[in-house]
Amino acid sequence: MYKIIIAIDGYSACGKSTTAKKVAENLRYTYVDTGAMYRAVTLYILDNHIPLANTDEVAKALDEIDISFRRNLETLANETFLNGKNVEQEIRKMPVSDHVSQVSAIPEVRRLLVAQQQRMGKDKGLVMDGRDIGSVVFPQAELKVFMTADVKVRALRRQSELAEKGEIVPLEEILENLRKRDLYDTTRQESPLIQAEDAILLDNTYLTIDEQVDLVTSWADARIASLSRKGETQNRAH
Repeated sequence: MYKIIIAIDGYSACGKSTTAKKVAENLRYTYVDTGAMYRAVTLYILDNHIPLANTDEVAKALDEIDISFRRNLETLANETFLNGKNVEQEIRKMPVSDHVSQVSAIPEVRRLLVAQQQRMGKDKGLVMDGRDIGSVVFPQAELKVFMTADVKVRALRRQSELAEKGEIVPLEEILENLRKRDLYDTTRQESPLIQAEDAILLDNTYLTIDEQVDLVTSWADARIASLSRKGETQNRAH
């Protein structure tokens, strides 16, 4: 079967990772959470007290960072490992959320992780979510989706997600964090968050996770079928 790359970009707390993960399961594709990669770098920088304003020190630290994903055989979920340590829970906490946009804007960080991400997609059959997947990492992706939702709805979702992990955070604090991240992500000089011209806009303010997963899966199926037919036609022509 013809394999494609699916790039899912969008704002924080839109459910990009959950959607991408479930779409990958439906298609039996590889899923890569690029946000977790940037969060892992952020965690390392915070834990080692590296000043974010000192980009030379940040660049040096990158040589000490190894990020990998391993499948948990009990939960069947991919988990993020930083230098051999499982940091899946730590990278989702508010201290990392408060600084990850700033770290993501550092050119050296983006260049390193973008190169890693592009290597992951060389064989296609991949679903990747982030901020610049369709615009920078895989501008040639066969299916691009740009996700958005009302900021208060996003804040409520993030609050619920944190509460499930035992972290109680006031809604106003989360709203402020999301507004700052939105501004930072869309105005940074290095790979800003933008909707690629050929991306499908998906506003999920009033959609359930299952509804948006079904939508993206249907778009992927249609794209795969279209490209398969095109390939067959070209083969017959030769």
